Amino acid sequence: MMIDVRDAALTYQSLNGEVEALRRISFDMAEGEFCSIVGPSGCGKSTLLGAIAGLEPLTGGTILVDGQEVRGPSEKIGLMPQRDQLFEWKDIWNNVLLGLKVRGQDTAENRNYVRELLERYGLAEFARKKPSQLSGGMRQRCALIRTLATRPRILLLDEPFSALDYQPRLAVSADIHHILRREHKTALLVTHDISEAISMSHRVIVLSRRPAVVKSIHTIDELEGLTPLERRDAPAFRKYFNAIWKELDIHA
Repeated sequence: MMIDVRDAALTYQSLNGEVEALRRISFDMAEGEFCSIVGPSGCGKSTLLGAIAGLEPLTGGTILVDGQEVRGPSEKIGLMPQRDQLFEWKDIWNNVLLGLKVRGQDTAENRNYVRELLERYGLAEFARKKPSQLSGGMRQRCALIRTLATRPRILLLDEPFSALDYQPRLAVSADIHHILRREHKTALLVTHDISEAISMSHRVIVLSRRPAVVKSIHTIDELEGLTPLERRDAPAFRKYFNAIWKELDIHA
């Protein structure tokens, strides 16, 4: 398994005392799988993603990545946050090279790989543009290429489309899904959008209110082989949506 979460628990200290964020979370992901995590606001979805990334230490249980216990950030994992975090004073080329420079991996071979990614995904002609000259969708593609440049095996996506309007969000989520499949990456997406989760995922993991536990895991097998946009139009889509909607404690 590429990701194996075993009874993960996390309690942190706040101004008002201890807060139990995660309680005995367990699930696994195979190599090449795309899964999504949904749950009520504040339930601990991003906290769980941070623990898998090695940024949030657990207070119980374990997380294994490619068979090794997570004890800190790993080069096998790339994290794509909510905002694209592109530096406005740098051009796109230098933005997408940033991760390589930070890791001391700014080699000729890796630069050629970045050029290939920019060319492959329609951004080569914008390499010398500033982020402010690009659309929101193009900026997200640049952020993804910056993450892919370091060649992680796993992508953790923390609501990367939340800042986009509805129509661009549909297009960009489909675009990024295609890129991740083509690059053969294992991906875990945190989202508030049930439709987005169903349209992109092999499986959808539903969390409860805090302290988060896994309420259910839905395998989206009836929509396998369809693109994200095709899934939204498929008859089975509504069945999955209704099942997940009923399990979310958003009205409690």
